[in-house]
Amino acid sequence: MVFRRDLFKDKVVIVTGGGTGIGKSIARSFGELGARVVITSRKEEHFLSAREALEKSGIDCLALRCDIREIGEVESLVDSVIKNFGKIDVLVNNAGGQFPSPAENITPKGWAAVINNNLNGTFNVTLTVANKWMIPQSGGKIINIVANMWRGFPGLAHTGAARAGVANLTMTLAVEWARHKITINAVAPGTIATEGLRVYPREIIESQRSVVPLKRFGRPADVSQLVLFLASPAGDYITGAIVPVDGGERLWSSIWQIPDDEEAKKESEKMLEESSDGAW
Repeated sequence: MVFRRDLFKDKVVIVTGGGTGIGKSIARSFGELGARVVITSRKEEHFLSAREALEKSGIDCLALRCDIREIGEVESLVDSVIKNFGKIDVLVNNAGGQFPSPAENITPKGWAAVINNNLNGTFNVTLTVANKWMIPQSGGKIINIVANMWRGFPGLAHTGAARAGVANLTMTLAVEWARHKITINAVAPGTIATEGLRVYPREIIESQRSVVPLKRFGRPADVSQLVLFLASPAGDYITGAIVPVDGGERLWSSIWQIPDDEEAKKESEKMLEESSDGAW
């Protein structure tokens, strides 16, 4: 079985941005299958409650503060993981952040903040983990969380550019690091019902749901299950792939009308309500 209970027993997994949303779901999923999990965030309040919840579930969890934009902090993070657990088997680059804005209103400071976090931060962690452990040990798995930016990313030009850069980096490193027996893939979520979605105006959220062919938001588990697959032995021969988890959102345009689905709409509204009380 792919997802047997001991699938990741004795494996060490780093999940950046692992205290909230998709990252928290990924960390929990690895832990439930036996992994020793390291979650990181630059804000302690984002991971302290997540660590407590994971430990109450019997998951071996280490929570560390790290600003992935700062290479010194990243190096300290990786050194701490190796010191505490002795190795790193899987890296999930999930940390990121953005804010909605028309491109003409994005300031140089706002642009740099998103690029530094989403692109440069991902590169910092990836390169440090590879150089300090995976390349010398000849093996490892890296999964990057990107975004559904295949037709551009209107209203989010900064994160669209950053995530596209990570997608290209994924393909590039898959070739360069194949000789080190490192596989690197990316998962591209569509609109996922997490607490992060609720920062957007309600009309934007509803319009986003309406253009998903499956007519509902994704669940964090929809993403984490794919991450588990890519990190498992079942994914050993997959590298350089960017896999969408978006309910078909990337494929559809308004030229082809899809009737709305009231049941799916209600399900999505329920998902948003549950995301606010920590159900995921």
